Amino acid sequence: MTIENLKSRIEAVLFITARAVSLDEIATILDEESEKIEEAILELIMDYASRDGALEIDDENGYILQVKEENMDLVELLCPVDLKPAALRTLSVIALKEPLRQTALIELRGSTAYDHIKELVDKGLISKTRDKNGRSFNLKTTPKFKEYFKLKGDTRSLAKILEIDKGVKDEQ
Repeated sequence: MTIENLKSRIEAVLFITARAVSLDEIATILDEESEKIEEAILELIMDYASRDGALEIDDENGYILQVKEENMDLVELLCPVDLKPAALRTLSVIALKEPLRQTALIELRGSTAYDHIKELVDKGLISKTRDKNGRSFNLKTTPKFKEYFKLKGDTRSLAKILEIDKGVKDEQ
């Protein structure tokens, strides 16, 4: 296998795995000697470093293909995947009970939910609008939420499915 072909295959491995991969793992996946893999990776790292692109190969804890730090604002805007478990739980309550008054959510989740609401609004996963009396807000999921979680239909359908599933599990 030529060095260029090996670099191409390593690049594919790094792209597909989307996590840090050790030299030995890459060698095993590609059924190639570690020395050849290391040589090709070093060349690949230099290739990425020499161009003014958005990607780089980081080698701190294994090898990973990643977006350069100066472009992370785009990742945050387009891929809101880094939700802490508590924020994700808050989001699930909103999705299952929407439209949900903010006061009701705070009663369910506690005052830390205020921070979760801000984060979820900032990431475009929920909308927050004043309710009719103007004292609280109504919270609803957005189309971005449905797109991100690959949901079809509305979240009420999802709630019904989960209730049906829960009923089946309770009977067993």
